[in-house]
Amino acid sequence: MIISSSAKKPNVHASAYVAPSAVVSGDVTIEEGCAILHGAVVAAEGAPLAVGANTVIMENAVLRSSGGSAMQFPLTVGESCIIGPGAYVVGATIEPGAFIAAGAKIFNGATVESGVSVALGGIVHVNTRIATGTHVPMGHIAYGDPATVYTPQDAPKVHAAMNFFEAVFNLPQTDDVREKAANAYSKFLRKAHAQDAIIEDERRKAGAAKPKSRTEEPPPTQAADVGKVVDIMFVELEEARLRREAAIEREKKSKKK
Repeated sequence: MIISSSAKKPNVHASAYVAPSAVVSGDVTIEEGCAILHGAVVAAEGAPLAVGANTVIMENAVLRSSGGSAMQFPLTVGESCIIGPGAYVVGATIEPGAFIAAGAKIFNGATVESGVSVALGGIVHVNTRIATGTHVPMGHIAYGDPATVYTPQDAPKVHAAMNFFEAVFNLPQTDDVREKAANAYSKFLRKAHAQDAIIEDERRKAGAAKPKSRTEEPPPTQAADVGKVVDIMFVELEEARLRREAAIEREKKSKKK
């Protein structure tokens, strides 16, 4: 499904594949040779989103850019990347040849450099840079620039070291910051999507047949004369048998000579 959002229309290369159940929305550019599989969501909300050539976005992955008047988080995915099933990537830079495994999460302002792998369930947190040659193991957390990779047990240490709501929502850390973030974000999203509209896929072949109205009568069913078909088959088989026998007989006669 291709959707215009905030007066921005996706630009999808003619050679790219977008599954019928995928959603591509807003200021999105998808380059040649990409494959966007079933259930994937590729949505630009307030900032541009670009997917490089020959990149695969697998089932139910979510890719989002975000941005308002104060902060911008565009999303760029380089060429020849794989974003695994159920992965979540928002407002980050994924350089060419990176591999983001199933269920991994890459957050605002992060950079995953060329050739990096983020394994199953790995997390690359806000404003983190994963340098080429560094990899995030299953379930581990990367944080910092340059990144330090923490075990899942170190999650409280990572949480204490960063201010998520200030980094992402530009809100100071207060007791009611979660409520304020929800209210502000809801207002922004309602405005951003107020005029969303599904648009036609212009890559369809010109002159493709339109679906018939339900009121039209279906064409009459044409019954095949199975008996005649069977008879013809037997005739052809019999002729083939006679030709084989004649060829065998000729070969025997030639050998006798």
